[in-house]
Amino acid sequence: MSGEISHKGIIKSLTDQQIVVSIVNESACSSCHAKGACSAADMQDKEIEIRNFSGDYRVGQTVQVVGRTSQGFKALFYGYVFPFLIIMLVLITLTSLQFSEGISGLISLSVLLPYYLILYLTRNKIRKSFEFEIKPLL
Repeated sequence: MSGEISHKGIIKSLTDQQIVVSIVNESACSSCHAKGACSAADMQDKEIEIRNFSGDYRVGQTVQVVGRTSQGFKALFYGYVFPFLIIMLVLITLTSLQFSEGISGLISLSVLLPYYLILYLTRNKIRKSFEFEIKPLL
């Protein structure tokens, strides 16, 4: 494993402080030659903001966006692993305290509301820990 994740993208907008690159996130089947024959093709446009860059770039230029693998694991942890652990901890605690299964399940799921609200409110601070590099393609 090289420790890097890279995607090809096109510069959508450019200022002195940041570059916004549009990348196409493709599933494994979207690059298949038979994707037109099935409905499983999945392509999504994503925008990546790059704040630290050097060099000459222009809107419409094709570039390579590079991030560290550890950033992917961090995003996975914040979005899926930690919320799952919270749900399981609350569910096990409430069922051991003799709450009914239905009430325990509802309370466990409702605990995610404040978690994702806090995640949303701290998104600018979290965004700073996710930094991407940009490289021009020749």
